[in-house]
Amino acid sequence: MVVLNINSTAKKPILVFGYGNLSRGDDAVGPLLLAHLEQHADLNKVEILNDFQLQIEHALDLQDREWVMFVDAAVNIEDAFAFTKLQPCLDNSYTSHAMSPQALMHVFENVTGQIPPVCFLLSIQACSFELGESLSQTTAANLQLACQFAADLLTRTTAEIMSMETAAHS
Repeated sequence: MVVLNINSTAKKPILVFGYGNLSRGDDAVGPLLLAHLEQHADLNKVEILNDFQLQIEHALDLQDREWVMFVDAAVNIEDAFAFTKLQPCLDNSYTSHAMSPQALMHVFENVTGQIPPVCFLLSIQACSFELGESLSQTTAANLQLACQFAADLLTRTTAEIMSMETAAHS
C-alpha cells in the first residue's frame, strides 16, 4: 500500500510574482525581471511565478511564505522604480480584470483566516503599453536598475527584508 503525503511539497519561503503582458511594450517588465532573476539569482529559497495579471485564485500562492515581492509596471511613479511595503486592503479591483496586490492580500485573509506574509510591490516606471510594441528605451533602463535591486534583495536575510519599508531609485 502506498501512502501519499499531500503536505510533502513544501513551498519555498520567498515568492517573486511578476505580472504583465510580453506583447504590450513596457507591460512586460514583470515577466522580464523574473527572467533576469532566473538567470542571475540564487533561487534555492525563491519561487518565481509569472502571469498576465493577478487573479483571485492567486491568494493561495501567498500561503506558507516568509515574504512576497510583486513586480509590475507603473505609470504613476517618478523614479525608475519604487519598492513599497503593502498592507491588505479591500478595494474594488477584486471585481475587475486587474486585481491589486493589496486586494489579493485581503482575499488571502478572508479565505484562510490567517495574516498574509509581508508583501512588497516593486513598481517599475513604464510609459508605453501598445500591443505589439517592444520595451521603450527609458523603461529598459529602469528595468535594468530594478533587476539589480531585486537580485541584491534576494541575497539579504529575511530579517533585513522585514525591516524595510520603501526604497526608490531615480
